[in-house]
Amino acid sequence: MARRILVDPAPLVESRDFRLLFIGQLISTVGAQLTVVAIPFQIYAETHSSFQVGAISIVQLVPLVIGSLVGGSVGDAADRRLLLLVSSVALALSSGALALNAMAAHPALWALYAISAVAAGLTGFANPARNSIVPHLVGHDNLVAALSFLQVLYQVGSVAGPAVAGVLIGHTGVAWVYGIDAITYLAVMLTTAMMRPIPPAPGAARPGLRSVVDGIRFLRGRQVMQGAYLIDINAMVFGMPRALFPAIGLTVLHGGPSVVGYLFAAPGIGALLGALTTGWVNAIDRRGRAVIVAVIIWGIAITGFGFSRVLWLTMVLLAVAGWADVISAVLRNTILQTTVSEQFRSRIIAIQLAVVQGGPRVGDLESGGVASLAGTQFSVVSGGIACVIGAVVMTFAMPMFARHRASDVAGHATRVDPMAVGPIAQDGLAEP
Repeated sequence: MARRILVDPAPLVESRDFRLLFIGQLISTVGAQLTVVAIPFQIYAETHSSFQVGAISIVQLVPLVIGSLVGGSVGDAADRRLLLLVSSVALALSSGALALNAMAAHPALWALYAISAVAAGLTGFANPARNSIVPHLVGHDNLVAALSFLQVLYQVGSVAGPAVAGVLIGHTGVAWVYGIDAITYLAVMLTTAMMRPIPPAPGAARPGLRSVVDGIRFLRGRQVMQGAYLIDINAMVFGMPRALFPAIGLTVLHGGPSVVGYLFAAPGIGALLGALTTGWVNAIDRRGRAVIVAVIIWGIAITGFGFSRVLWLTMVLLAVAGWADVISAVLRNTILQTTVSEQFRSRIIAIQLAVVQGGPRVGDLESGGVASLAGTQFSVVSGGIACVIGAVVMTFAMPMFARHRASDVAGHATRVDPMAVGPIAQDGLAEP
């Protein structure tokens, strides 16, 4: 019974390189989540503006999207292990720059915007390579479990990072937080260097604008892939009010930095529990419908969060939202990874990551802007309701996505190129 519920440990047991990837990313993710809390806290402390908190996310959005698209193009044509090494060094330097700025007598607000934008671009560049190598490390049979473990490490970081950040900010200041983040990238450098090279797939396009455009064109007519992107955009733009966490923690719940940290950590607690108990997810056949249901649960939980004025209830509702989000994320990642040709894998994952990380940044501006005009509670509640409505609309607007089944993919044969790193799915699996 427990084996059917808990996440399958096979990827960590059987794949040395996946273990290395997991360990390095776990450490660096905790560090990165420290900075995720420190930047909005520092901005709100200096400006007392939720709009400013949302605005810095928008400044990060363009370089993040561009970095993801470029990284996807390069990732399909280069050694992805080398890309991870280079980007880790650059990200460590950017976190160090944030620490130096915070140590100044009068930290520059423009520097926070500029350095954050550069770091977002670097993160976007690295993420397609990091995510697209997973099928090569674990194989098709262990893919759902491996993607669940990636969610586990991210959610551990999402829980531990904000909780520790709240304590550190209150006792040592944000400079120490940024410095610790920079140091954690050393773990990524070490574990990535120990991994075997991951050469590009045979026939991969040369990196460049044409390669990026070809990746976007690959989505044409593939409603299942399009739906996986759009359902997440809906959830993150309307139902992710993290830009309001500092204001809610400090003014609505009347707490301090630790309470703000708790709010950032609460969705991660629920998501971590969800990721650790995804053994049953692999048995879901109607994956498209399951994603839609998970997003509706997310929206309902966020709506309830908007009405809460009690810390424990607020934490529970955010945890429920996080649980639903991780189920949606594992299923969406699996849908994309199993319906894409190998030659396009990094580019399609790049678009996904641009959506996954760009959507919350647009959501920051939306929630911060609405809060400035109509109040914090209205912003959260209206966003949660809009998220639910959007998910229902998706059922009718994207019927191929809503009807997508795991057995649809399993029922097709896969063509294996003996010279390739892994299996190459036939074109057209996503749509007839």
